[in-house]
Amino acid sequence: MKSSFKNIVDSEIPVLVDFYADWCGPCKMLAPILKQVKDAMGDRLKIVKIDVDKNQKLAAKYNVRGVPTMMLFKNGKQVWRQSGVLQKNDILNVIKQYI
Repeated sequence: MKSSFKNIVDSEIPVLVDFYADWCGPCKMLAPILKQVKDAMGDRLKIVKIDVDKNQKLAAKYNVRGVPTMMLFKNGKQVWRQSGVLQKNDILNVIKQYI
């Protein structure tokens, strides 16, 4: 996963990574919000969901202590990070700074 993750986030198009867990209630609330974000952004944004239980090393590497944790990458660099549920417009406002 590590090499493919690096390939995924090493993109000129911003990549929003959602670290989540199946047992997490707030993660379930965030999923439809991220779908709305993707619908609004189209091809100008990639969204990747990472299950922290199945990818513990990757979660540890990025110091993910709670879920959901979102990170925005551009050209392989982490440019933003937030834990918890945000609303669609709050997420869009962050992403638009990096397009």
